[in-house]
Amino acid sequence: MTAPANETLTLLLIEDDAGDAFLVEELLGEAEQPPKIIWVRSMAESRERLTDDVQCVLVDLSLPDATGLEALEQVLSMAPHAAVLVLTGLNDTHVGVEAVAAGAQDFLVKQDVEARLLARAIRYSIERKRADLAQRRLVEAELLTKENSRLERGLLPVPLLTSDGLEHQARYLPGRRRALLAGDFWDTVQSPDGAVHVVVGDVCGHGPDEAALGVALRIAWRTLVLAGHTGNDLLTTLESVLRLERKSAEIFTTLCIVTIDPSLDHARMHVVGHPPPLLIRDGEIGVVPGTPSGPPLGIFQGIEWSAIDVPLGRDWSLLLYTDGLIEATVGGGPDLLGTEGLLRLVQEEGGIELDRLIQRVIELNRDALSDDLATVLISRSAQR
Repeated sequence: MTAPANETLTLLLIEDDAGDAFLVEELLGEAEQPPKIIWVRSMAESRERLTDDVQCVLVDLSLPDATGLEALEQVLSMAPHAAVLVLTGLNDTHVGVEAVAAGAQDFLVKQDVEARLLARAIRYSIERKRADLAQRRLVEAELLTKENSRLERGLLPVPLLTSDGLEHQARYLPGRRRALLAGDFWDTVQSPDGAVHVVVGDVCGHGPDEAALGVALRIAWRTLVLAGHTGNDLLTTLESVLRLERKSAEIFTTLCIVTIDPSLDHARMHVVGHPPPLLIRDGEIGVVPGTPSGPPLGIFQGIEWSAIDVPLGRDWSLLLYTDGLIEATVGGGPDLLGTEGLLRLVQEEGGIELDRLIQRVIELNRDALSDDLATVLISRSAQR
C-alpha cells in the first residue's frame, strides 16, 4: 500500500467481530507502508472516532446498531470525502454489489481477503474517490460558471431606443479572462419626449467588485434618466451612489453622458474625466471640443460639471468609448494609440465601422486588448 511521502494513511475500521478486525489489522500490517488503523465496534462509536484525516473507511454491514445499506448510508453521510469499502460475508455478495451502486468504492468478501488483495482494494478505492471528488468539483465549477454567465448576461444592457431615425451599435469587451462583465459600462435610453440619452463609463480597476459597481452605476443612471433627471442633477446623484457602493475611497469613475435633442440635430454632453467622443458631422471627422467637463466622479465633492453643447445637423455619427480603445499599444511598443491615433484610424477608414475599428486597434496592439472596452456608436443619416 502506498501513500504520499511522509504521510501515513489513516483508516477507520468499523467491525464488531474481534476476529475479523484482528485479521484486517494483521493483513494491513504486512503492507510496505502500514496504515494507522482506528478500530470501532459500532456506528455510534465511529461517529466519536471519525476525524478529518481519515482517508478510508472499512465497514461491516452487520453491526449492532446498523445493518445492510442503512449502515453504508450512515457512513457515506458521516465521511463524504473518504473512500468507503464494504465488508461482506460469502452469502451476501449481492449486498456488496448494491453497496457499490449506492456509493461505496468497492466491496470485499471476508472469506476471500488476503494481504495483497486488501491493500490493492484500499489503494484503488482511495484513487477512485479522489477521481470522483475531482469530477464532482469540475461539474460544480462548470455549473457555477454557466450560472454566473447567465447572471452576467442578464445584467448587460438592452438599449431602449424607439426612434427610426437613428442607427445604434454597441460593443463590450471585458479585459478579465472568461468574464462577460467588467467595470466599464454603457447604456442607451430614449425618454418619452423623444430625447435619446447615452452613457459610457469606466470604473477604475478590473475585478468583480468593479464590475458589480459598474452595473450599479448603469442601473442608477437608467433609473435617473427614466425619472427625468439629466445633467448635474443626475451626476451628483450618481456620485452619491458611487461613494456609497464603492469598496474603498480610492475608487473613482469616469463617464460621458449625452442627451440628444428630440429633433436629433443637437446634443448636450458632460465628459466627466473621460476620453472625448469622436464626431463625424457632414463628412468632417474630429474630437468633440471643450472636453472634459470636469474631474471624474468620486474624487472631489461639491463639483459642478460644465455642459458641452454640440450642434449635430442632419448627417452625423457620434462615438463614445472607454480608454480601453485608446490605451492599446502601437506595434506592441511603449507608445499608446491615444485619441489622436484613434482619430487617424477613423480618417484612414473614411468613417466609423465599429467592428472594423476595434479590429484595427487590436491589430496595432498585436494582441487582445488587456483593458476593458465599452463603445457606443450612434448615427443619423440625412437619407433617413
